[in-house]
Amino acid sequence: MDQLLQNIKIEINEKIFVKNPESSDLGKRIIESSIDLINEIGFEQFNFKKLGTHIGSNESSVYRYFENKHKLLLYLTSWYWAWMEYKLVIGTIQMTDPSKKLDEAIRTLTKVINADSNFSHIDEVKLQNIVIAEYSKSYLTKEVDSENKQGYFSIYKRLVERLTNLIKEVDPSYKFPASLSSCILEGALHQHFIKQHFKALTDCDDQLTPTDFFLNLVSSTLSYSNGKD
Repeated sequence: MDQLLQNIKIEINEKIFVKNPESSDLGKRIIESSIDLINEIGFEQFNFKKLGTHIGSNESSVYRYFENKHKLLLYLTSWYWAWMEYKLVIGTIQMTDPSKKLDEAIRTLTKVINADSNFSHIDEVKLQNIVIAEYSKSYLTKEVDSENKQGYFSIYKRLVERLTNLIKEVDPSYKFPASLSSCILEGALHQHFIKQHFKALTDCDDQLTPTDFFLNLVSSTLSYSNGKD
């Protein structure tokens, strides 16, 4: 799967950026450094002036690629969800058993990334940290409805739909497949966050992971064995 992932091309909504950062070395440096910097100092403290300093350029060079830091965050999170979608598709494409396909999808979408090597300018481990901590800031805005109409969240919505369809394959009679699907994706981010910062609010720890929790939740909800019988 890693070899296949090396050959993929992530497509992001062109309305999110002014100039595609994948089109130049500077653009790739902007993406690489923004991931490093946001992961280090957080999105609130991050700005284009600091990013310019980090890449050894001026602030105006960043604006040639992104209108503002909100659009940059949308780009990074969209890239992450597209990458996760590819991993899900490739990881389940040869599976025929619906329950096993759903289990593998849940594992892919909820586990912590330990290593990465597929994209030289994108550290997926750090990017996952950013998504866990910052993703909600990309849509908890007054402009969310307008941005949704422009397709800014289409990749995330497509991923939810893929997971929804896998749930339907396991239990066509279940009334809330989309709700459960979005709960898994959002809930995994939340569980990873509170595991790091509010340990008393979760049962997840070094032994019990968010993946364990969601495998148990889904198998109990849909009444299947999640491949462990």
